[in-house]
Order: sequence, then C-alpha cells, then structure tokens
Amino acid sequence: MTGTCVIGLQWGDEAKGKLVDLLAPRFDIVVRYQGGANAGHTVVDGSEVYKLHHIPSGILHGGVDNVITPGVVINPATMIDEIDGLLARGVPVFERLRVSERAHLVMPWHMIEDRVINAQKVGGESIGTTNRGIGPCYRDKVGRTHAIRVADLVAENRDERIAMVAAQKVQILTSLGASEDDLASIAPATVVALCAAWGERLKPMIGDTTDWLLDACEQGRQLLFEGAQGALLDIDHGTYPFVTSSNSSGVGVCAGSGVPPRWIQTVIGVCKAYSTRVGGGPFPTELTCQTGEKIRQLGREFGTTTGRPRRCGWFDAVAVRYTARLSGVTHLSLMMMDVLSHFDELKICVAYELDGQRISSVPSCAEKLRRCVPIYETISGWDSPVDEVVSEADFPELALAYVRRIEELVGVPVGILSVGPDRKQTIFTRQAPGFPVLQGAG
Repeated sequence: MTGTCVIGLQWGDEAKGKLVDLLAPRFDIVVRYQGGANAGHTVVDGSEVYKLHHIPSGILHGGVDNVITPGVVINPATMIDEIDGLLARGVPVFERLRVSERAHLVMPWHMIEDRVINAQKVGGESIGTTNRGIGPCYRDKVGRTHAIRVADLVAENRDERIAMVAAQKVQILTSLGASEDDLASIAPATVVALCAAWGERLKPMIGDTTDWLLDACEQGRQLLFEGAQGALLDIDHGTYPFVTSSNSSGVGVCAGSGVPPRWIQTVIGVCKAYSTRVGGGPFPTELTCQTGEKIRQLGREFGTTTGRPRRCGWFDAVAVRYTARLSGVTHLSLMMMDVLSHFDELKICVAYELDGQRISSVPSCAEKLRRCVPIYETISGWDSPVDEVVSEADFPELALAYVRRIEELVGVPVGILSVGPDRKQTIFTRQAPGFPVLQGAG
C-alpha cells in the first residue's frame, strides 16, 4: 500500500477531517490536493477542537509530514493566521508542513471580484460561493496572465510582477464598479508589502512538493490524500453551476497532487448517514419540514467555514452511488450514525422520478435534477443511542440493517462507522475485506 484517498461523496461537510485525523498516524504523509480556505475540517481531540481550512488534518500528529500541493489555492493571510493559531496551541507547524511552490495564491483582489462578479444569482438562486475568492483565483490560474503562485512570493522579480498585476486589477475592478476602499486595499505598493511579509513567513515551508511526493512514493512511504468539499460539487461532474471551482471528486487527486494513479490503491468515500447541502442548488431529498429541522439540530448542521445552516434530508443512494463510481471508491465511511438514533422510521432514496419516468442516475443538468422527485424505501429506525458503541457487534440489529442496505444500493462495503465527533467514536467494521488501513484496528 502506498496511497489512500479520503473523498467526500455528497455536497461536502461529511466529516472528512475527523477521519483523516484518525487515520493519519497510520501514514507517513497527509496530502491536501485541491480547494482552498472554503474547506472547513473540524477535528475533535478530547476537549480540544481544531477548525482547519488550509492546513491538512494530519498536522496534529508528530512524525507525519503534511503537504499542500499545486491543486490547492492558498490565501496566505488566512493560512498564516491558521498557522499562528496552531503554534499558539503547541503544534509545531513549520516542522510538519510543506507547501508547493506551484500552488496559486488567492490575492486580495480575488475576494473583491467574488463580491462584484460572482455574487450574482443563477435563476434567482445563489451558486453558493463563500466569497473567499476561490473561484476568481482558479479563473486567473487558467487565464495565466494575472495568476500569482507561491513561487512568486520568493522570486527575485517579486515586487515588479506583483505591482504590475495589482495595477491591472485596479483598472479592471474600477471598470466593474468596485468601491474606493476596495481599490485602495489593492494598490500596488500595499500588495507588494503584503507579499513581502507573506514570503518571509512562508519561505521555510516552500518547495517542489511534486518531486518530493514522487520520491516518497518510490521510497515506499505511505500517503493519505485529503479531499476538500464533496464529489457532488466537482466542477466538471457535480451539480453545475452549483459547484465549487475544482475537481473535488476522486478524479482530481492525481491532477492536484502530481501523484499518478499507479500509487493509489484505496479510496475511502465519506458520506453522512443522511444528506446535507449548504447554499443553493438542487437537493432531491431535502426535508423542509420538522424532520429536516430535527436532523439539523441533532447533527449541529451549521457550516464550519461559513456558519450557514445546512439543508438536511434523507440519504440519497442514487447520488452516492454515482459519486462512489466516479471516485473509484473501494470502501465507504458512514458518518453521523448517532443522529439517526432518534428516529423510529428512516427513508433512503433508491431512485428518482423525472417527468413521469423512473431513473436511477443523476442528471447532468441542474434543472433536471431539480425536477427529480425522490423514490423512497422506508426502513425501520432503531430509536436507541449508539454514541457509546465501541464495536460493530454492539450496534442494534436495525442499525446494521440500515448499513447493509446502503452497501447494497451503493455497491461498496462500509469499512468505517462514526457515532460522534470524537476520535474514539469511530468503529472499524469487518465488512470490508482487503482494506489495508483497517488491519489491526477495532
């Protein structure tokens, strides 16, 4: 075994951070390969709670290298604040973190562009941007002319290049109606000074992570890849245009990290035992009734990054089967089982009805998906707590029946069950033979 991926299979917020933190000690390296500060991974260690946005979730473990690769877009100010917060809590970040010189930077003008350009509605509905400049940064990355990379922070011609791009951005945003305060914040001299300070702080961690990771693979070191957002938000394969700006499904792992498929053997697909979504976009199993509110309150379903209340609904096996296939998932990790302990009846979406026809796939057009009516299968709930369960055998039979039905519908075995936010509230099952990460666990 060399590479194992942890990928969200829904619309994000699946508790991937908890799982990566739990698995990290079994690996040599944890790799973030896409997304930016729009990611929010919460790690609970006893009474300590860590909310991570840029920094990989393996950062809390000694002896584990953490790597941010070219597929990630980095807001230096946000990352430095996060680093300082971890340092203040005794986490030796500079000893454990490497940052790709190829990664692109979210610059101050990108947040302004998000407000001025990307806050528009699509069909009267927000596309769900977090206003953190992620989309505009990826746009500049593809456009190339105005892109700034980590390498530029320590380049000899840094000041000249930054000043040139800043001046052009001032012109562009002036024509788009940006405020005087916004324009003043991206004045060339101001941004040049910011970049000099960022480069000074980050320089010890900057390097060629692509070559370093390929060397690590050839040396037999064990890599754990940490996805951000969820596969249904994938820019190419998600519920477009209500998506993120990167490949958040399994297809993005190799492109974002620079590690080819030959080094990846295991893909863990993470999903909640129900469904959630933040922001706009189609959501076939959404519950706008008291049941949906009950799930939200029991699951504390409020965004780590934005604080926005999450939309909640029943488990959508059609969507998860799609993203599991798309991402090459070998094992499922079913999270938040404890939330469903408070229901005596559960539903699973097993198909959709679209314009009078039964379908078993996710339409590529958001408007078609919006017209889909979920076809449910009703399953008895167990209506008893599971938050103190320590083994698969301790689960109520009806809870295991729910798990087995999800396995059948998705076509992937469940290797991990989560019954709470703490590390110890994670159960490794025996339903996933050949899952190397789980050997010796339980």
